[in-house]
Amino acid sequence: MREITASGRTIEEAKENALSQLALDESQVKVDVIDEGKKGLLGVFGSKRAYVKVTEMKSAVDEGKQFLVDISRDMNVSVDVQVKEDQHGVVYDLVGEKLGLLIGKRGQTINALQYLTHLVVNKNKDEYVTVVVDAENYRARRKETLEDLANKLANKAMKLNKEVRLEPMPSFERKIIHTALQDHSKVSTYSDGRDPNRYVVIKPE
Repeated sequence: MREITASGRTIEEAKENALSQLALDESQVKVDVIDEGKKGLLGVFGSKRAYVKVTEMKSAVDEGKQFLVDISRDMNVSVDVQVKEDQHGVVYDLVGEKLGLLIGKRGQTINALQYLTHLVVNKNKDEYVTVVVDAENYRARRKETLEDLANKLANKAMKLNKEVRLEPMPSFERKIIHTALQDHSKVSTYSDGRDPNRYVVIKPE
């Protein structure tokens, strides 16, 4: 986080000088007036320059990154957090050793980290930002596992001719199951229960 003190004939000029040096706009900084300055006689004699302190504010995405670095350190895991932003949201990819501790059994820990990071990034925001936290390509591997599971349990539902209930999952994992079977001609899916124990049911048609 950068900070600079700048001066000018007026507060506005001092602020513009600081923003120019930081290459930022006013929405990205916090401005503190140190000295309002003084015009002086005829605008020259006895004049005193205005001084401001301008501090760069962290973006919501940067705050999410710092949160993940801090909480990983608290778990005795050192990580490098790589950030990818696009129109769909932001992906935080954790790189380092001992990442199994951050993933947890069946992804429970990384899902919790993703939820908490989502709260940090979307705090006081008008527009919702989708947040994904990944490590060691876990999300892609988990998606493949869930799609395989969906097809196996669809076959089971058809064979037994009765509904098959999956274990509770977070909403983004339930969506993978629904999507995997949405074009299936012989089964349909729906969610039941309440979070955090909401689950998918596969129903034979």
